Amino acid sequence: MNGLASRAQLRMSFLRYALITVPAVLLLGIISGRIAGSGYGNPWFDALVKPAAMPPGWVFGAAWTTLYILLGFALALVFHARGSRLRGRAIALFLLQLALNYAWSPVFFAFHKVETALGLIVAMFVLSVAAAILFLRIRPLAALLMLPYLAWLAFACWLTFQILMLNPGAEHLVPQASGADISVDIE
Repeated sequence: MNGLASRAQLRMSFLRYALITVPAVLLLGIISGRIAGSGYGNPWFDALVKPAAMPPGWVFGAAWTTLYILLGFALALVFHARGSRLRGRAIALFLLQLALNYAWSPVFFAFHKVETALGLIVAMFVLSVAAAILFLRIRPLAALLMLPYLAWLAFACWLTFQILMLNPGAEHLVPQASGADISVDIE
């Protein structure tokens, strides 16, 4: 008996990793966004002045779903590279940037800390670039799968910066109540 696995066995091994990483990355991203009240429909966010290049809400949902799926596959590829001496460092950097990613929505949407969110996204971008460089040395396809994410992070960083510039004191912004509330004084 030899120690080499067939192509079919290797493919199944990768698929087992992907069956865990893809849903986990996607589900945790969805949970982070839901807990934070992310996106349009959040009264605080709706009250902010937004840059002209701000996409409609559906774009964010479609983009993040796609990006989380790609990230899940990239992570599965690196998990599957058992013989690489860089594997542990690459996974650690990836998971660290992913933790920052999941923290971004609560910091921005729930706590209204735009400046802190900008710092988070810059750190996330730097860690993602470092992870992608290691991924490139381990599995070039994994690095390629991270390119759309890096492009989106750069755009999201610019959007966050623009929101910060357009909304000084956004942390203290209190959305106006709608005029539909009816108050009745009974004397």
